[in-house]
Amino acid sequence: MQNDPAAPGPGPLSRHGTGDGVSQGRILVVDDDPTVAEVAAGYLERAGYAVDRADDGPAALARFAGWRPDLVVLDLMLPGMDGFEVCRRMRAYGPVPVIMLTARGDEDDRILGLETGADDYVTKPFSPRELVLRVGSVLRRGRDSAGGDPVPLGGAGLVLDPVARRATREGRELALTLREFDLLAFFLSRPGQAFGREELMREVWGWDFGDLSTVTVHVRRLRGKVEADPARPALIRTVWGVGYRLDLPDATTPGS
Repeated sequence: MQNDPAAPGPGPLSRHGTGDGVSQGRILVVDDDPTVAEVAAGYLERAGYAVDRADDGPAALARFAGWRPDLVVLDLMLPGMDGFEVCRRMRAYGPVPVIMLTARGDEDDRILGLETGADDYVTKPFSPRELVLRVGSVLRRGRDSAGGDPVPLGGAGLVLDPVARRATREGRELALTLREFDLLAFFLSRPGQAFGREELMREVWGWDFGDLSTVTVHVRRLRGKVEADPARPALIRTVWGVGYRLDLPDATTPGS
């Protein structure tokens, strides 16, 4: 873990945060390295979050089911049950933001983590301050979208209800992660417009920096859920040299 002298050091941990009943959100930290878990939890608590910890997959699932955190910081390399399986099982309870911790250079693991449904990842060794910023960004985007425009969005058989956070295609409910829902809502509110990956990362994720493969993976996952044939996408098109565009049969492309 990188030193971050500008940030405050971690204080004593309480299992469920500050205990004063007021917090920025409930965070479950899952890591079998006690030093990493303690430092991450300490920084998150100092930022105002209530924090619980688990050091393996079964313990993480038990804490998740009983405490229902607002976000999970999840290490990929766990004893007994890896982070991929833990993430899959957590998703069975419903959508929850997940930030995965991966070893630096393990690109395949990072991509697989995103494919599993993680909203973001942080590579080890990491700055605790960066982790706190990423947690805040993911939670803020979720809250902003929940309190956003209540008008349903739709087209080409797709209907999104921003208030209920519910999406359907031809009447069939879609199992979308938090970020997939936000990405589809962004596209549906701007049909016919092309956006680069940097712009999508800034507008949907709220980040000014990050690995652009995050956008690529989420677009691929979203296509798998909304396209009749994901191998030949007719809705979310690739605009070569630019990025992506949502084409709706009943929408007018700007400038046409």
